[in-house]
Amino acid sequence: MSQEKQETTGEEEISEHQLIQFRRQKLDKLRELGVDPFGGKFETTHQPAALRANFEEEIVVKVAGRIVAHRDMGKSQFFDIADIHGRLQCFLNPKSIGDEAFEIFQQLDIGDWIGIEGTTFTTRMGEPTVKASAITVLSKSLRPLPDKWHGVVDPQIKYRQRYLDLIANERARDAFLKRSAMVAEIRAFLGQREFIEVETPMLQDVPGGAAAEPFKTHHNALGMDLYMRIAPELYLKRLLVGGFTKVFELNRNFRNEGISRRHNPEFTMLEAYWAFADFEQMADLVEEMVCHLAEKFCGGLQIEHKDANDEPIRTIDLSRPWKRETFHNLVKQAAGDDWFDITSEQRRERCANKLKVELSEQMEDYEVSQQVFEKLVEEKTFDPCYVTHVPRELVPLAKQNADDDSVVDVYELIINGQEISPGYSELNDPDSQRARLEDQAGEETQKLDEDFLLALEHGMPPAGGIGIGIDRLVMMLTGAESIRDIVLFPQLRKSVSE
Repeated sequence: MSQEKQETTGEEEISEHQLIQFRRQKLDKLRELGVDPFGGKFETTHQPAALRANFEEEIVVKVAGRIVAHRDMGKSQFFDIADIHGRLQCFLNPKSIGDEAFEIFQQLDIGDWIGIEGTTFTTRMGEPTVKASAITVLSKSLRPLPDKWHGVVDPQIKYRQRYLDLIANERARDAFLKRSAMVAEIRAFLGQREFIEVETPMLQDVPGGAAAEPFKTHHNALGMDLYMRIAPELYLKRLLVGGFTKVFELNRNFRNEGISRRHNPEFTMLEAYWAFADFEQMADLVEEMVCHLAEKFCGGLQIEHKDANDEPIRTIDLSRPWKRETFHNLVKQAAGDDWFDITSEQRRERCANKLKVELSEQMEDYEVSQQVFEKLVEEKTFDPCYVTHVPRELVPLAKQNADDDSVVDVYELIINGQEISPGYSELNDPDSQRARLEDQAGEETQKLDEDFLLALEHGMPPAGGIGIGIDRLVMMLTGAESIRDIVLFPQLRKSVSE
C-alpha cells in the first residue's frame, strides 16, 4: 500500500485522476500475479464488529471487510477492516502469510475489500487483533474514499452517493441501522398484540385514503390508467369487512407534491386498524409504542436534538402521559378566545394584521383556522401533544362526534413541530361515508372509490385506525433535522451533469 500513504497523509498533492491511475496499475499487477481482483465466494465465521465486541484470544477466524485504515511499519502491516456494523484491527507480515501473499497485499489500497483467515490475539496496546495467515482479495476499489477526517462534506454527494456517506460517516451509519432496528421492533410490537401484517396494492385505479396528488401511470395489457397509492387505508378497511379484526401494513406511499426537509415524494407509512376500538385506544397504543422505541433505542424518554456541529438545539420530552387538547382550544389559545365567535371576514383580518399568518383567497373558512393551527400551534409544539376533535371537513373518513357533529373523533399527534400520526374512530356508515366523499370530490365524482363504498355496505365493524409516518418518527427519535438524513436514497433534482 505504498501509494496509500500519500493518499491519506496528504504529503504531496495528487489529483484524483492520478490516484485512479495508480490504483489501475495495481489492478493490472494483481492480474499479473494470478489474482482475481474482484474475488468470489468467501465464507466468514464472524463479522468484524461482533468479533471485536465478544473477543477471545487464540481462536481461528475468517473475517471480511473493507480496508479503512493502514499503518505501514515495514515488514509489519497493521490495518483495519470494516463493514456497516464496525471495524477490527488486523496484522500481517511476510512470515505470517508468505512472500507471495505479502506482495499481493502490497497491491491493495484503502477502500479495497479483503478476506482474512487467521488467529486472534491482543496487542501490547490492548487492541483486539487478527493475525492473518491467509488473505483473499475480494474487490479492488478503483477510486479513493472520502477523507476520513472530514467525511462527505458536500450534501449533494452525501445524498446522491449515499454509499460514500455510509463509509465515511459513523453518525449516518448509526442512524440507518437504528431505523432498520426500529422498523423491525414496530413489527414485533404489533405482532405481540395480535395484529396481522398484510400487503395491499400499490397500483390503484382510484387513489384514495388521503387528499393528495398521485403519480399516474398506464398499464398496457389492461389498457387503463393506474395511480401509485397515496395511502393503503381503503384496502385495509376492506379487510375489516372481510373479518380481520387487527391488521397493519408497513408500506411505501407516493405523493406528487413538494420536496422539503420534511417531505419526500415516496415515504414509509404504518397504518393499523383495530376492530371495536376507538381513537382514544389508538392514541394509547401509539404512545406506548413510541415510548417503547425511545427506551429501547434512544436510552430513555429525553430525545436530544443537535445541529451539524453537535450543539444542542432542543430536548424533546416523551414522558407519559402525553398532553391531549382539542383543536378548538389550541386555536383559541393561539388566535384569541373569541376566534370562533367572530365572522370569517374578521378572522381573515386578524390573520393579516395581528397574527401575521398568510392566507390565500381560495381558502375556505375552516381552512383559515387550519392555517392558524399549522403556523401558530403545530410548528411551535415540540413535546408530544394529541390534538383531538378536529373539524369534520378536514377528515372525511372519521366518525362524527356524538355530542358535536361539527367535529370528528380523531387525534393528530404533534411532536417536533410536525404531525407524526393521525388516529381515527373510523366512519363505518356507508351512507354518511358516501356523502362525505361526494362533498370532498365536488364535481369530480369519478374519483369516488365505488368498490370501497360497496364493501362498506356489506358491514364494516366499528374500529380505530392509525397512521404513523415512519420517516418523521425516525427523524424525531434520532435527532435528524432533514428527512434526507434518514432516507437512504432521497429523491433529488437531476444534477447539471446528468
